[in-house]
Amino acid sequence: MHYAIGIDLGGSSVKALAISPQGETLLKDNVDFKDDQGMDWAIKIRELLHTFQSKVKTSTEPVVGVSAPGLAARDARSIAHMPGRLQGLERLDWTKHLGMSSPVPVMNDAHSALMGEAWLGAARHFKDVIMLTLGTGVGGAAIVDGKLLRGHIGRAGHLGHTSLDKDGPPDVTGTPGSLEVAIGNCTIGERTHGRFKTTHELIAAHQAGDTLATDVWLTSVHLLGCAITSFINILDPEAVIIGGGIARAGETLFRPLQKYLDVMEWRPGGHRAKILPAQLGEFAGAFGAAYNALNAERYFRELSSE
Repeated sequence: MHYAIGIDLGGSSVKALAISPQGETLLKDNVDFKDDQGMDWAIKIRELLHTFQSKVKTSTEPVVGVSAPGLAARDARSIAHMPGRLQGLERLDWTKHLGMSSPVPVMNDAHSALMGEAWLGAARHFKDVIMLTLGTGVGGAAIVDGKLLRGHIGRAGHLGHTSLDKDGPPDVTGTPGSLEVAIGNCTIGERTHGRFKTTHELIAAHQAGDTLATDVWLTSVHLLGCAITSFINILDPEAVIIGGGIARAGETLFRPLQKYLDVMEWRPGGHRAKILPAQLGEFAGAFGAAYNALNAERYFRELSSE
């Protein structure tokens, strides 16, 4: 049986799944690792691969794809730039590390999440679509005219690093007052003057009627709306997919966001972009990595022609 294994490397855990070309999930697992213990994540990934191969009874070797934070190398065999975290990830050749006979395509995690949603989730049937993942930071990706937007060195789609305040603090890329600063969990302490440690705590307080929490939360959602309005004007997507842990707030996020967009969004002829929740949850990147593996020949061919 022909199947793929998608591996998504996060900041503290590895998500992996085995899946058929038709989209049937065969196995799924989520394993934590300690980033301060060398390349523990790399060891855990290799162990996961061997476990999956032993459990899926087939005489053929699976195809494997990897999703990871950072900028993917031009040859898509490694992550070229990922400063500050996951030491050893930069320039690690995944085909060699995993001992695979077929090349292992490597993709940025947000790009991969959108590819997963485009294959089996909320972005199906859209030729022009963008995705935002709201969590510790804010990830982003875009499909334009049916193709993933990568850009010259792979930076395309980093929508979370859009500047919304020229006088705001710089984010991890140096962008002042970015969308990531405005709504990412990484700044929740600063935005709430130390009152809350997580965005989920902030949202719970807002729902309980805490006026300070409400002010902070709705300001963040308003800024998210400003950013999305700009993205719509730049890329003209049919839909905007929103995922990540903060998106689990559901209507507490989507209702005020839609209200702000009703005022701000440019809608020629009454046309409006759809605002949709992601469907694949925390495994979206793994689904995208698996899809990339199943279509690796085409993916590598596209890269070589750019």
